[in-house]
Amino acid sequence: MNDMPAPAPAEEFWEARYRDAGRVWSGRPNELLVREVSDLAPGAALDLGCGEGGDAVWLASRGWRVTGVDISATALERAAGHAADAGVGDRVAWERHELGRSFPEGSFDLVSAHYLQSPVALDQQGILRGAANAVADHGTLLVVMHAAWASWQTEPPFDAVFPTLDGVVAELALPEGEWAVRTMETVRRRSVSPEGVEGHRDDHVWRFQRV
Repeated sequence: MNDMPAPAPAEEFWEARYRDAGRVWSGRPNELLVREVSDLAPGAALDLGCGEGGDAVWLASRGWRVTGVDISATALERAAGHAADAGVGDRVAWERHELGRSFPEGSFDLVSAHYLQSPVALDQQGILRGAANAVADHGTLLVVMHAAWASWQTEPPFDAVFPTLDGVVAELALPEGEWAVRTMETVRRRSVSPEGVEGHRDDHVWRFQRV
């Protein structure tokens, strides 16, 4: 019998996160994706860290041809089921990657990276630079990240270093003259704890266009 390679720690963590729970996310698209992308002409889209497919399915329903990427096989299985139920299964391809170790091939009119923040090791800078490299001419890179813990999280579940608006721009190191910044701001949105405590959470959003 051949020995199978042991899963990497990140793969183990995220697979357990989905496998050991029912549906983790609502199935609805992220509100900042809707805000930033609704006026874009559909084309080829790449959804990095797609989870159970809420964003990918929404994009496909609006005419995009989508590649959804996640590290968890369970998440991708649920995402494919969501797409089939929504009638857009033929518009979405699903690929399993541990981003930072492997990356989807091709170029895309939209690359979306929402909340690529993790309690386990993640090459965030390398992934975001790979995301920028995958954007086609005149295409869009959309990045959304949490800027802080939610107001009701008085005891954070793990140590985290949150990005700054300028810090992510510096990490991306986009070539001057080749990109335009269309959105760069902090957005405060409503956040409710699992126990029903009302609060808020700040998110950073960046939208860049390759010009």
